[in-house]
Amino acid sequence: MIPFDVIVIGGGQSGLAMGYYLRRSGLSYIILDNQKEPGGAWLHTWKSLRLFSPAQWSSLPGMIMTGGSDYYPTRDVTIEYLKFYEEKYKLSVKRPVEVRNVQKQDGAFMLETSDGVYHSKTIVSTTGSFDNPYIPKFEGIELFKGQVLHSSEYQSPGEFADKRVAIVGEGNSGAQILAEVSKITGTIWVTQKEPRFLPDHIDGRFLFDAATQMYEAQQMGKQYKPPSLGDIVMVDSVKEARSRKVLKSLRPFERFTEDSLIWADGHEEKIDVVIFCTGFKSSLQHLEPLQVINSEGRIDTDGTRAKDVDGLWLVGYGNWTGFASATLIGVGRSARQTVDEIKAYVSVGQSEITR
Repeated sequence: MIPFDVIVIGGGQSGLAMGYYLRRSGLSYIILDNQKEPGGAWLHTWKSLRLFSPAQWSSLPGMIMTGGSDYYPTRDVTIEYLKFYEEKYKLSVKRPVEVRNVQKQDGAFMLETSDGVYHSKTIVSTTGSFDNPYIPKFEGIELFKGQVLHSSEYQSPGEFADKRVAIVGEGNSGAQILAEVSKITGTIWVTQKEPRFLPDHIDGRFLFDAATQMYEAQQMGKQYKPPSLGDIVMVDSVKEARSRKVLKSLRPFERFTEDSLIWADGHEEKIDVVIFCTGFKSSLQHLEPLQVINSEGRIDTDGTRAKDVDGLWLVGYGNWTGFASATLIGVGRSARQTVDEIKAYVSVGQSEITR
């Protein structure tokens, strides 16, 4: 007998959204999380991080985050929200458990973990991308004697006092980290293209609404072009940086030396630290034994359902696994649909067994 109908791999925001719908589905399930406490990737983000959507637009299904429509939650508030959410709904989470690999045998899944072997009829992977940071390749990076780190490793600016720091990346993380590091030391900002800033009154709720309109238009086979306003949300720290005139950027450099960055035109900047705010790739290493990860580091899906492995779903990795599924407010839609599909899948399997 297979112990579980569903095993969810990952207990961050996507795993909890799955748990919310699984708890009332009648399916037997467990969520395996590799963290020591609730909070998922938020446990490891930098200390001053603020969401760029107000609390009301940063909530999982069933429970609105307190603070209303004008409060932008901090990292710590978000972690407390996720802890309370898990407790309120008494979700079946076991931690810390690292899922090392997933295999499929005789129509069922076998998971090798730090807590032994688990078996289930279906798997939902919700591991996100935080464990797989991306740093572009640069000539000479191995020669550089300064410090190179990714935004996933950044915590606070204090350790960089009296060092010259280059922040690489034009997204919200690059702008927010630049804003606070530039307060205590010399910085340069390196971006692929000229940064585009949203008007001060536009935030994540507007972006979600615009993206929702685009999604709904696509579902109806219509064309919809969202307004082109910019990329970086003007949270208070970025506004303050603007007042200090530090939101200026250089285009990408070409190579590293032992102590410098060199541009194609020969321009050189002496640098002690480089912080790459260059995003992440999906964390799917545990699914490698299934041999379905494509050249882009993804798994081909129909919605959240894997096309080439029956019984496997992926939730929360971005739009390729459901509209806005990597956001607190957006993942609920993907989770609800996934649980409905799993119920149908398990029901068909059980009916075939009883024939």
